[in-house]
Amino acid sequence: MRKRVIETSHGIQEESNVQIYNQMQKNLRDKGWIETNDIIKSGLTSGVALEIGSGPGYLGLEWLKKTSGTSLKAVEISQSMITVAQRNAEEYGVTSRCEYKNGRGEAIPFEDDAFDSVFTNGSLHEWSEPEKVFDEIFRILKPEGVYYISDLKRNMNPLIAWFLQINVKPKEIRLGLKNSIAAAYLKSEIEETLARSKLNSAQVSENLLGLKIKGVKRTTG
Repeated sequence: MRKRVIETSHGIQEESNVQIYNQMQKNLRDKGWIETNDIIKSGLTSGVALEIGSGPGYLGLEWLKKTSGTSLKAVEISQSMITVAQRNAEEYGVTSRCEYKNGRGEAIPFEDDAFDSVFTNGSLHEWSEPEKVFDEIFRILKPEGVYYISDLKRNMNPLIAWFLQINVKPKEIRLGLKNSIAAAYLKSEIEETLARSKLNSAQVSENLLGLKIKGVKRTTG
């Protein structure tokens, strides 16, 4: 298996790339291909949630749309993405229920025990130090808080990777998808990292496309 090829540690910053990524995520939303329903099925249905790496915001905004009495805070490394997400939140009519902050998963800018749940999709492969992010998720979750992390995997079947690349739109995003797969982690790599982290009770599963990490914050004593 090829070694990881790091894609980026600073997110998508250039305005033209931000707009292309926004269009791609919008297309996925319109096709029903973003993972909001999986997040809800995993038990993330109430209270205050944190999204790490929100990008243009569609995953979290769909979560707000499909849940009631909930609120969302998000950490995003790209200020340009935050601007787009805020505009999208206005279109959804949920600006009073969400907040976007510039920051990194390795140093989440919120207090301890602040969230009922944490979720993220497609950002894991950009974490240069995933163990730190896992520890931060543990820190900011309330006891018994729930988390859901999903991403691509590096050992995806080449035919599936090819199918994704020819179907992703706009076409300008295809190279980025290829780079994201090359930067993705393997199940064994993530299991080893989780074992060293405070999320060491997490369950890791994989499907044809990628990895899913689920669990509950357990405290002792």
